[in-house]
Amino acid sequence: MPPKSSFLDKVLGRIGRLDAEGLQTVVQRLARERSFLETLFNTIEDGVLVVDEKGRVLYVNQAVNRLLGLQPNIEGQPVTDIFPELSWDKISRFDSSGGNGIVRHEFEIHYPRHRFLRLYAAPLDGETTGTAGVALILHDATEARQQTFEAIESERVQALTLLAASMAHELGNPLNALHIHLQLMERELKKLTPPFSKPASTPGRTKARPAATSDAASLEVAHKLEQYLAVAKGEINRLDYTITQFLQAIRPMAPQLRLASLNDAVQKTLTLLQPELDNRGITVRSKLASQLPLSPIDPNQVQQVLVNLVKNAMHAMTRGGVLTLRTWEGTEGIWVGVTDTGGGIPEEQMNRIFEPFFTTKKKGSGLGLMIVQRIVRAHGGRIELESQIGKGTTFRIWLPLHERKPRLLEAPPSTD
Repeated sequence: MPPKSSFLDKVLGRIGRLDAEGLQTVVQRLARERSFLETLFNTIEDGVLVVDEKGRVLYVNQAVNRLLGLQPNIEGQPVTDIFPELSWDKISRFDSSGGNGIVRHEFEIHYPRHRFLRLYAAPLDGETTGTAGVALILHDATEARQQTFEAIESERVQALTLLAASMAHELGNPLNALHIHLQLMERELKKLTPPFSKPASTPGRTKARPAATSDAASLEVAHKLEQYLAVAKGEINRLDYTITQFLQAIRPMAPQLRLASLNDAVQKTLTLLQPELDNRGITVRSKLASQLPLSPIDPNQVQQVLVNLVKNAMHAMTRGGVLTLRTWEGTEGIWVGVTDTGGGIPEEQMNRIFEPFFTTKKKGSGLGLMIVQRIVRAHGGRIELESQIGKGTTFRIWLPLHERKPRLLEAPPSTD
């Protein structure tokens, strides 16, 4: 058994000879030490529990209540009420296989917040059997676990990205060849379309018109072939667009910043997509700030951001609906908002909406919002999302008014 406190040794050795005043002094000093220890334990971020030999809680610091969302005054309750999956028999025995008498557990909790906790249990006084109590240390391992997952996922994505980039490049060449040959087929088909047969000019003579019947059949076949070619060309264009988006996502270009108008980028986007908006019967409301200052942006990339957001808004509204684009000036930056009146985004999908290849659309690539996020971050901006089921979704983008340049930090003052 390790040595006890020298102060306690002296007190215990003289307890029978202390008068009332001496006992009062000892109690006061012990109270000060307890207050000091409680203050110390309550300042650390890890949770500390002290449990007696029967598994009842003797002490918890404030971090335990914060991590587990417990009510105060839980002293005296069984520790298994707090951790139902905890094997108290194993902890109380402290088998030698546990390693230095320490038992480790990992827990996943969902209240008050979703976290991963590591619990370390060690016997008090260093005893391995028949302990008078156990110290339990709770450590919030959520961030460390998330970093581990992100590192593994990053390596996996990097390997897949290299493979996919090579495949995308190789697919681009045959797609281009297919598109060219479909155009050639379309031209040759137009040459083969026969003209309508002219009726006989001899009066009073009735003549059969087998050529006209043949011409009609040929025209019908030619019309069907034109439809098939149009479908094939449309699918090739869609594949080419998906591959282009993918290559932009994995090989993002640095923005070429210059002072430009965000309102101009919004108006060019609406002009580009106006035919599709009209075809879908969508009402566009443009609320652009009249005196919006110029800002350092890459107009082409910002327009790419807006095209992706507006297309997502269009797809969120089945037929009709209202699309609102708004710009305004904020603190040290300018804002642009894209709002639709679609069905909204479920809460469980909100955190995944910017993940690569995650999409809620049947024919979506899951890369549009990833590209949007990368471009906004490359501009030193940020993107906010707000959505309500049945009411619609709003994306808000903040872009800085001034270009952020590297700043040399001053050296600390000399201590000489």
